[in-house]
Amino acid sequence: MLKENKIIVEGKIIESLPNTVFRVKIDEERIILAHMCGKMRMNYIKILPGDRVKVELSPYDLTRGRITYREK
Repeated sequence: MLKENKIIVEGKIIESLPNTVFRVKIDEERIILAHMCGKMRMNYIKILPGDRVKVELSPYDLTRGRITYREK
Protein backbone atom coordinates (compact mmCIF):
# COMPACT_ATOMS: atom_id res chain seq x y z
CA MET A 1 0.00 0.00 0.00
CA LEU A 2 1.30 3.42 -0.89
CA LYS A 3 1.28 6.25 1.62
CA GLU A 4 -0.95 8.28 -0.70
CA ASN A 5 -3.81 5.78 -0.25
CA LYS A 6 -5.09 7.16 3.04
CA ILE A 7 -8.32 8.97 3.77
CA ILE A 8 -8.07 12.08 5.96
CA VAL A 9 -11.18 13.11 7.89
CA GLU A 10 -11.95 15.45 10.78
CA GLY A 11 -13.69 14.32 13.92
CA LYS A 12 -14.35 14.98 17.58
CA ILE A 13 -13.01 12.95 20.52
CA ILE A 14 -15.84 11.31 22.47
CA GLU A 15 -14.06 9.02 24.92
CA SER A 16 -10.51 8.33 26.06
CA LEU A 17 -9.52 4.65 26.41
CA PRO A 18 -6.30 3.09 27.80
CA ASN A 19 -3.02 3.08 25.82
CA THR A 20 -3.72 6.35 23.94
CA VAL A 21 -6.74 4.93 22.11
CA PHE A 22 -9.76 7.17 21.59
CA ARG A 23 -13.32 6.91 20.30
CA VAL A 24 -13.75 9.52 17.58
CA LYS A 25 -17.04 10.65 16.04
CA ILE A 26 -16.37 11.48 12.39
CA ASP A 27 -19.92 11.80 11.07
CA GLU A 28 -23.23 12.16 12.82
CA GLU A 29 -23.56 8.36 12.99
CA ARG A 30 -20.02 6.93 12.53
CA ILE A 31 -17.81 6.29 15.56
CA ILE A 32 -14.34 4.80 15.07
CA LEU A 33 -11.38 3.79 17.24
CA ALA A 34 -8.20 5.81 16.72
CA HIS A 35 -4.74 5.83 18.28
CA MET A 36 -2.19 8.64 18.45
CA CYS A 37 0.66 8.78 15.94
CA GLY A 38 4.23 8.48 17.19
CA LYS A 39 5.15 12.17 16.79
CA MET A 40 2.27 13.20 19.04
CA ARG A 41 3.39 10.69 21.68
CA MET A 42 7.01 11.86 21.47
CA ASN A 43 6.06 15.52 21.93
CA TYR A 44 3.59 14.79 24.78
CA ILE A 45 0.60 16.34 23.03
CA LYS A 46 -2.45 15.85 25.23
CA ILE A 47 -5.86 15.02 23.80
CA LEU A 48 -9.03 15.39 25.85
CA PRO A 49 -12.67 14.53 25.11
CA GLY A 50 -14.22 17.33 23.10
CA ASP A 51 -11.08 18.13 21.05
CA ARG A 52 -11.27 18.36 17.25
CA VAL A 53 -8.71 16.12 15.51
CA LYS A 54 -7.61 15.00 12.04
CA VAL A 55 -7.68 11.23 11.53
CA GLU A 56 -6.06 9.12 8.81
CA LEU A 57 -8.06 6.06 7.75
CA SER A 58 -6.87 3.13 5.68
CA PRO A 59 -9.10 2.25 2.73
CA TYR A 60 -9.01 -1.38 3.92
CA ASP A 61 -10.45 -0.83 7.42
CA LEU A 62 -12.65 2.22 7.92
CA THR A 63 -13.33 1.46 11.60
CA ARG A 64 -9.79 2.20 12.86
CA GLY A 65 -7.57 5.21 12.35
CA ARG A 66 -4.55 7.22 13.41
CA ILE A 67 -4.81 10.69 14.97
CA THR A 68 -2.29 12.97 13.26
CA TYR A 69 -3.27 16.49 14.35
CA ARG A 70 -5.14 18.15 17.23
CA GLU A 71 -6.88 21.37 16.31
CA LYS A 72 -7.43 24.25 18.70
